[in-house]
Amino acid sequence: MPSSDPPFVAVVTGAASGIGQAIAIELASRGCKLILHTRSNLDGLMQTAKECSSRSSSLGASPLCICADLRSNTSLYSVADAAFAQSAYVNLWVHAAGSDVLTGQAKSWSFEKKLTELWDLDLRAMMLLSRHVAQRQIQQTTPHALLPSMIHIGWDQAAQGMEGDSGQYFCAIKSAVSAFSKSLAKSHAPKLRVNCIQPGWIQTQWGQTTSIAWSQRANQESLLNRWGTPSDVAKVVAAISLGDGEFLNAQDISVNGGWQGAANLVQSQTTQDSRS
Repeated sequence: MPSSDPPFVAVVTGAASGIGQAIAIELASRGCKLILHTRSNLDGLMQTAKECSSRSSSLGASPLCICADLRSNTSLYSVADAAFAQSAYVNLWVHAAGSDVLTGQAKSWSFEKKLTELWDLDLRAMMLLSRHVAQRQIQQTTPHALLPSMIHIGWDQAAQGMEGDSGQYFCAIKSAVSAFSKSLAKSHAPKLRVNCIQPGWIQTQWGQTTSIAWSQRANQESLLNRWGTPSDVAKVVAAISLGDGEFLNAQDISVNGGWQGAANLVQSQTTQDSRS
């Protein structure tokens, strides 16, 4: 990765838990100076910051922590302003902020309310903030040869579709995330790299509390026969952003252990039955 002196600066939104938290910790362990964001989970963000500080190889590398509701235009632009006020440049911006509509009180929300929440945060806010940050990244001067980059978080099943309410709203929103990510990359090439990470079944809060049936499905639909972890995703983000992915741009990158859909599972079982 680039030299940490001067520091390689990364911003991670949604860093208080799950995939965002894991990405922040992984980047810290690789020497990045971090700026972390949460909407309201201050305890979680402080935990992330503490872990990042303990993993960092740089003395006095405590992350800047920002609390802001990205659904508000004023707040989302203030996150960018705070980041660039802290550092004259941002090498990497990771958009990991997203709404959890599968656990807690949100689990009982109507389809329409869940869709509105995902639209407002996972898509609309991400697009507005990405466009704003991208303009600043292509105009900034950095001490590093590596191009600045941006990472979005999609979903590996978005393009194929999935049954049920959650399949309908997540596939629609995350397909849009992927399409926007590639379009932004093409808009700012060759000055900025933009890629979309597409996690598979990752054991975040929902995965830790879900039913046995869903857990079995997650294991069966991965060729590696296990849940993915937030750390699995974080390692890929770090690898492609810190020097090993210099020629990757406008790509959807699946992190899923080798996804095999329900149709493939049926076909595989049929083949096994025919051989027995």
